[in-house]
Amino acid sequence: MKPVILSFVLAASVIVPAHSQQAEPYLTWTADQALKTGKAMVATGRVGGVWDTRVVHTESAINYKLRATWLTPEVIRAAARLEQLRSRLSDEQTRALVDEADLPGQTVFLVEIDPNEGSGVIPLDWRVFLQPKGAPPGGPNAVPGTKSPAFRNIKALAGVMPRNYDYDRFWVSFPVVNEKNEPLIPPSVQEVELIVGIYNKEGRATWRVPSSIRERITALTKTQTQKE
Repeated sequence: MKPVILSFVLAASVIVPAHSQQAEPYLTWTADQALKTGKAMVATGRVGGVWDTRVVHTESAINYKLRATWLTPEVIRAAARLEQLRSRLSDEQTRALVDEADLPGQTVFLVEIDPNEGSGVIPLDWRVFLQPKGAPPGGPNAVPGTKSPAFRNIKALAGVMPRNYDYDRFWVSFPVVNEKNEPLIPPSVQEVELIVGIYNKEGRATWRVPSSIRERITALTKTQTQKE
C-alpha cells in the first residue's frame, strides 16, 4: 500500500516524505489555478506602430503582434502541473519535468511573434534585450538574450497558453548573474522590459520582478561569492 494511502488511515504514525504535496503545492493545483498562475507572467505588445504602413519591401510585415511569457519558477511549475493533468503523470514524473526546466543560472522567456501581412517569415537576425523599464537606448543595463531553440523540447518551458499557430515561437535565455557576479536585475529595479527588435522596428513587453526571481539571484550571487 502506498504511503499516501496509509497516511489517510494512520496519519498520526506516518512520517511525511521529503517531497510532500504540502511542500510542493503546485502538485495539488487545479487546472484553473495552474492556468491563472501561468497567465500572470504573460505580457503582450507590438513590434512596430499600429499605424505603420509599407510602400516597398512587400515581403516584410507591416508590424508584428508580440506575446511573451517570463518562464519564472511559478510558470514552470504551472506548465508541469497542466502536463501532469493532461497526461496522467505521477508526482515523480512531474517533478522531473520541473527539474529539467529549472535551469541553474538562467532565466528564460518564451517569445511569440505574429507578422501582420508580408511573407510571414521572421528574419533570423531579430534581436532581444532585457533591461530595467524605461532605461534609455544605448544604456549599459540592456542585456542581450541568447536564442535557445533546444528549449522547444522541454515541456515545462512551453508556458500555459494554448498554442496559436499564427505565432512563431522562440525561447530566449539570460544569465541571472554575469561574469563579475553582478545580478541581472539589481534590487532597486522593480520592473523590467523585454525589447524585441525586427528590422528597424521595436516592441516591448513589461513585468514586475517576482520575488522568486530575486530569491534565485540572491542565492546564486551568495554561492558564487563563497566559491571565490
